[in-house]
Amino acid sequence: MNPPSLKLVVLPEILAVSRLEASGPIPDWAKGEGFLSISRTRDELSVICEERFVPEGAHASKGWRAFKIVGPLDLDLVGILVSVAVPLAQSGVGILPIATYETDYVLVRDEQLAESVKALRFAGFDVVVES
Repeated sequence: MNPPSLKLVVLPEILAVSRLEASGPIPDWAKGEGFLSISRTRDELSVICEERFVPEGAHASKGWRAFKIVGPLDLDLVGILVSVAVPLAQSGVGILPIATYETDYVLVRDEQLAESVKALRFAGFDVVVES
């Protein structure tokens, strides 16, 4: 069950999820004033940024869109991501969740965006599509 005031905004950028070597440097093309997420683990360096910045030949999955859960959200809130994930899963939409200090983002494939918006609105979310 989602909180009644929860609002989602579809960001306008088309994103790419890139995998690089764990010990490699953050690439110069990992930039942008829109959505940018850089994560490093012992196994990989992941960069999520606007698709247009990712060079040809990079190991990347292109064509992602992001739903921003409008925050800030308290870090101790329980079930926010699940409340978004469940209606998407029930509609056959796979997700890539990302959390920041203030909120959560849910990435879906661009070709499933319209279906995702419909499923989330049906579930009671206020969904705004930025252009």
